[in-house]
Amino acid sequence: MEYLKTKGAFELESGAQLEDITIAYTSLGQLNRHKSNVVWVFHALTGNCQPEEWWPGLVGEGKLIDPNDYYIICANILGSCYGSTNASSIDPATKEPYGKDFPLVTIRDMVKAHQILQEHLGIDEILLGIGGSMGGQQLLEWASITPSLFKNICVLASNARHSPWGVAFNETQRMAMEADPTFFDDVPNAGARGLAAARAVAMLSYRNYRTYQTTQSEASDERVDEFRASSYQQYQGEKLHKRFHPWAYWTLTKAMDSHHLGRGRGGEKAALQLIKANALIIGIESDVLFPVEEQAFIANHIPKAKLEIIDSTYGHDGFLIEFEIIARMVEPYLRNKVELNENSKYKLRQSSNSFGFLKREALPGTEYY
Repeated sequence: MEYLKTKGAFELESGAQLEDITIAYTSLGQLNRHKSNVVWVFHALTGNCQPEEWWPGLVGEGKLIDPNDYYIICANILGSCYGSTNASSIDPATKEPYGKDFPLVTIRDMVKAHQILQEHLGIDEILLGIGGSMGGQQLLEWASITPSLFKNICVLASNARHSPWGVAFNETQRMAMEADPTFFDDVPNAGARGLAAARAVAMLSYRNYRTYQTTQSEASDERVDEFRASSYQQYQGEKLHKRFHPWAYWTLTKAMDSHHLGRGRGGEKAALQLIKANALIIGIESDVLFPVEEQAFIANHIPKAKLEIIDSTYGHDGFLIEFEIIARMVEPYLRNKVELNENSKYKLRQSSNSFGFLKREALPGTEYY
């Protein structure tokens, strides 16, 4: 892991400022002489800047995104507790941790930090930008701000604007965190129980009914207490609070809520139409947090886009788990073998038990998701 430390004020979208920010990042491989082999990976909510750890099926030697072939960059986002400036960092003005005074950070602020790193690394072109969930939000934001930078993008299980449903899940998690009376205390394990409860809530949105039915059903129907699903929720909460800081979780859920590609740009459709890259948009059919109509909307309004839907048992988390099929979908974008029809549109079709898609030509006056 490497660190870029900036000097001076970093102005946030809210008008607040951070002083002397730190950007933690990882670079794998080498930039070729044409500077044409850059792959920028964007991590999601509780990820870090080491994608070979949390996306081992896609990133690493012998994988699709191989450091022997590509110069791979992943930056830890502002507000995260994995190296970049966050609420636990020392405020230069007070010489104390920011804590509850850490300002609101938006997706646009995160992209602004990415741009500083891009300039520092001397990168003029990105062959492929790839990210899922909150990582996809960052990628869409950057690709609309600087359309000429990205040759190809792959956005997985994400959206152009965070939905009321997504905001409600995040607010429910923050309510659980606030219910822990130690949340804002600067003492060991402060807010741990609240963060564990928040993560348990989040797991319900990352997976779905079918996931739990498949993985957490009881071997015996005689049990009346201490169910597998109960211990699984406890385990997931405990696992997160051991590796993540509650203040960072609070900060990043607020940042996700702020995501609105069309803010100040005439709406989401107009912002998506600014993107010039070849775009692969991947949805997970069983995703209840970022349902597939959100990916269809993105694909319908980026000029050169293709929509792919994965059927996965794992819901939203399928974008981290279904790496074999994702690799097959992404490979043509790395090999410059992409042909896209700019007139392709996708209309949602609902059946009795699932959602599917029909690919159609755009019709005048027809509104697509």
